[in-house]
Amino acid sequence: MNTTDDGPGDARGGAGHHRQDGHTDRATLAAIARRAMIERGLEPDFPPAAQREAAALGRPANAPGDARDMRDRLWVSIDNDDSRDLDQLTLAEPLPGARVRILVAVADVDALVRTDSAIDGHASHNTTSVYTPAVVFSMLPEALSTNLTSLNEDEDRLAVVADMVFEADGSLAASDLYRARVRNHGQLAYRGVAAWLDGAAEAPPRVLATPGLDDNLRLQDRVAQRLVELRHRQGALSLETVEAKAVFDGDQLSELDADRKNRARQLIEDFMIAANGVTATYLESKGFPTLRRVLRSPGRWDRIVQLASGAGDRLPDEPDAAALEAFLARRRQADPDRFPDLSLSVVKLIGRGTYTLDLPGGDPPGHFGLAVKDYTHSTAPNRRFPDLITQRLLKAAMAGAPLPYALPELAALAEHCTAREDDATKVERQVRKSAAALLLSGRRGESFDAIVTGASAKGTWVRLLRPPVEGRLEHGFQGLDVGDHVHVKLVGTDVERGFIDFARD
Repeated sequence: MNTTDDGPGDARGGAGHHRQDGHTDRATLAAIARRAMIERGLEPDFPPAAQREAAALGRPANAPGDARDMRDRLWVSIDNDDSRDLDQLTLAEPLPGARVRILVAVADVDALVRTDSAIDGHASHNTTSVYTPAVVFSMLPEALSTNLTSLNEDEDRLAVVADMVFEADGSLAASDLYRARVRNHGQLAYRGVAAWLDGAAEAPPRVLATPGLDDNLRLQDRVAQRLVELRHRQGALSLETVEAKAVFDGDQLSELDADRKNRARQLIEDFMIAANGVTATYLESKGFPTLRRVLRSPGRWDRIVQLASGAGDRLPDEPDAAALEAFLARRRQADPDRFPDLSLSVVKLIGRGTYTLDLPGGDPPGHFGLAVKDYTHSTAPNRRFPDLITQRLLKAAMAGAPLPYALPELAALAEHCTAREDDATKVERQVRKSAAALLLSGRRGESFDAIVTGASAKGTWVRLLRPPVEGRLEHGFQGLDVGDHVHVKLVGTDVERGFIDFARD
């Protein structure tokens, strides 16, 4: 679960205006994105030294002598339709006694990105790739993130493998981590795989063309279903929010598509949660510190209790993940159409995750939304700097080498990565709002159904049900709180600043 902050803190004002004549929607949004990056202290461009380093890297990393050769296994990637920076491959192997081995191969980015390099300096500054509707600001140069360190189809690559054995009930029986050479036998997309698993479409062409791959993916799906069932019994939250994805016709914005979680996306999320967990426990077992991903108990639990009461249900007075998950499951069954709206409200009230340094023998607070105690970020080193830090810690622990970072440096990096992630999220949200303002700019005066997503002294925010865009409620917000349903009228847009203003209808 990825939780995000609301955005009520922007200065307001100014009449709405459209893109400049002669500019495409894509160019307009790309320019807005660059300005937003700079305003947040993020670097939209790679420094010349980093560009020179990337140009000098002519081939993928060589495999060390201790790397296992696992290129003949049926590794596949499942990601977004347009993803080119592939961080993970997955694989399932049946074992005796209804056990199943799940392997997650994570791109060995550290093999090419040195800690003292200009590329690493840029990555440590931004700490994350920033994904906006018109342009992606990659954490690493594209020569690496979409090529030399990406686990591309039909290419041999070096990886760190999380090797996990699960019992029939989804509980972890054993785990190991090691380096290996791998080969992606199928670059697959969430939507295509999900439609096939749900019986709504034929298997993707690559699955049909690769002997044994269909059975392997179905086995992965069965294990993922067991994992998610077990996690939810333990209190992991089954939230389902709707993300608005910009759709372009050429360079012109045509619509905002509701991008919902599906079965294939859930499969990958569950395997990544498991891999992140065993990575954290492995580092702990080796006496190494970890950069934990933490989500503490929600500060606005009282409002979550009120939401449950308004739905005719009841939650305890103190935060209880298992009780909240049981409530969510009941609401999903009772009102599946409005469940994403409830999920969005809960996500906003729970708050955002943070990075924190955990020393060996410590007692980390864990992740409230995932109901796990031991959790780090390790599975996306092409896209997130905390994952690259964890990969370096992991490889040092495997090799019996000294700690690659001093403890004060790790503590500072944890704080820095949290702050930068917040900056990147605000950039992404601002440009999504600019795209939404662009799409709605000709619909002033129209009325919409909406849900309140933020309510504080800084302002009240609502999200339309269709199209799924967010804006500020300028008039008629008195007495409203997160989760309330309202009828609103569009009163103005400002594309440059991403402002969409509503009044209660």
